[in-house]
Amino acid sequence: MAACDLKGKGVLVTRASTQSTGLCRLIESHGGRAERFPALEIKPSRDSDTARSSLLQVYDLVIFISPNAVRYACDLLSGERISAKQFCAVGRATAEKLTEAGYSIDLIPDGRYDSEGLLALPALQQMAGRQVLIVRGEGGRALLADTLRARGAKVGYAEVYRRLKPEVDSAPLLRDWPTKIDLVTATSAEVLENLVDMLGRKGWPLLRLTPLLVISARMKEAAKKKGFETILQADGADDASILASICEWVSEDGGR
Repeated sequence: MAACDLKGKGVLVTRASTQSTGLCRLIESHGGRAERFPALEIKPSRDSDTARSSLLQVYDLVIFISPNAVRYACDLLSGERISAKQFCAVGRATAEKLTEAGYSIDLIPDGRYDSEGLLALPALQQMAGRQVLIVRGEGGRALLADTLRARGAKVGYAEVYRRLKPEVDSAPLLRDWPTKIDLVTATSAEVLENLVDMLGRKGWPLLRLTPLLVISARMKEAAKKKGFETILQADGADDASILASICEWVSEDGGR
């Protein structure tokens, strides 16, 4: 992307602590201040044996829901390979992790990086008899699996990780918020829910009035319903897409 100057703006990075380094470095290398406040903690699945067994079956299609799905699946397999005719990634960041792991990317949404975007792909319309595995965290939306089953697929899950809300004291962040935080980033609906809860009633007025950057149309709509005043949407969840949106915000509005 073209060089930009973030003009010292403070950006709250809410990704899990193990996954925030890349974005923080990008922000800082472009003249911004990355303020780390993880609103999500990622741990391995509680039933790793079942997940590993699912990963070692043979499929027509394996869908990875997130970069975490790739990372924790590879950790479980310990060098063994998933056998499938096609591999699908929900977005660019997930596709990048799959490529790094040595898998080809056969399917990826065009423009909308969520379940709805996946389900709009022409290749996923006629699914009769196809064996599909969805690699994801514990729980989550049922839309993708339910729709693929309705289209005739046989769908299973490999739940390779779990998501937790961190237990942290938000008081230091809220104390410094007016002078340190100019923009908030949230890369999943769960991160946003956790952040609102972690900051509590005292933090909500500050959070609501601070520009919020999300990574999907679904998240943007949810943020509107919550009452956020200014909502920006990145083109994807990968670091480069998020940085590009921050740069655009600074050049148009945030640099004032």
